[in-house]
Amino acid sequence: MKNTLQKFSPMNDLFDLRKEIDSMFDNRFFGGMLQRFGEQAWAPVMDIVESDKDFTVKVELPGMKKEEIKINIENNILSIEGERKSESEEKGKTFHRIERSYGSFYRAVSLPKQIDEQKIKASFNDGLLTVVLPKSDIAKTKAIEITDK
Repeated sequence: MKNTLQKFSPMNDLFDLRKEIDSMFDNRFFGGMLQRFGEQAWAPVMDIVESDKDFTVKVELPGMKKEEIKINIENNILSIEGERKSESEEKGKTFHRIERSYGSFYRAVSLPKQIDEQKIKASFNDGLLTVVLPKSDIAKTKAIEITDK
């Protein structure tokens, strides 16, 4: 058995340590929680903004098509779900790092006021889903004027 000396490289040691820690967290702590039907579950980032007239929900879904996204509203709960397919390894290519999330996702948010379900609009452009949920007339704030008597 030949014993070879390797040059000390602190960066390689740090990368190895990082891989070990990532593996420990992925497999031991979160392995069962992050799996959904055999695939990794993920949650796209979401912004919700309220104005006097409506709620606007924006969800980042890069790399997806609008046909892969389902939007539902029931009992003032907006749900958005879909699945982002992973790229398969191709012959002649080796993946050295995969950081983008793939698999099924499901996001549900409760809306605090009644909305007009007949006027909901959704658009999808450049990986950004925008859902505009107009408030119903009942939910809109009405200013009350104070009179002298």
